Amino acid sequence: MKYTQNTLEKVERILLENDYIIRYERGSFQSGYCILEAKKVVVLNKFLPVEGRINTLLDIIPQLNINPDTLSNESRKTYEDAMTMKRDAE
Repeated sequence: MKYTQNTLEKVERILLENDYIIRYERGSFQSGYCILEAKKVVVLNKFLPVEGRINTLLDIIPQLNINPDTLSNESRKTYEDAMTMKRDAE
């Protein structure tokens, strides 16, 4: 997976299509992110570069309640690629 702005937008779209809100804020997140599950909000450190944002989102996607059936075809492909990469990394 390439670390470009376009890739970041594709990964963000997975969350957006499952009604998550993504916010980039300043804060002292030890892991670079914070998840507010009850409100379906994901907050990422706004100082992360594009590569860091992509990697952080790919790390947290398995923790979220993502329903692949609600995703568009393009987002489903991105989701499946992300999940495959995560499994291969373990």
